[in-house]
Amino acid sequence: MSNNSHSNAAASRDKLVEDVKVLTKDVQELLKATAAVVGDKAAEARVKVEESLKVAQDKLNIVQENVKAKGQEAFSVTDGYVRDNPWNAVGIAAGIGFVLGIGFSAGAFLRSRRDD
Repeated sequence: MSNNSHSNAAASRDKLVEDVKVLTKDVQELLKATAAVVGDKAAEARVKVEESLKVAQDKLNIVQENVKAKGQEAFSVTDGYVRDNPWNAVGIAAGIGFVLGIGFSAGAFLRSRRDD
């Protein structure tokens, strides 16, 4: 997975986690605000919402733990590879830097030609 798509996935995941946390807080506030509403249907609805909220929080915690574990595993594998093959890692980094340098130079050249 490329670094850009990895960072986009991480940003999307972080945004999702933050959105669920905000939703959870809002639902908890709504439950507190409607606590004075009486009736069997209101009580049933509150219980159902509280149960659903608990399930969502548990699933979110599991997903968060899995993502964290996978990230740590990826880091460990990468770190192990770099430690076992330092010159390969240097070569790969140099190659990536070379390709990026050519790409940036070409882009700057094309933009300067277009401005003329």
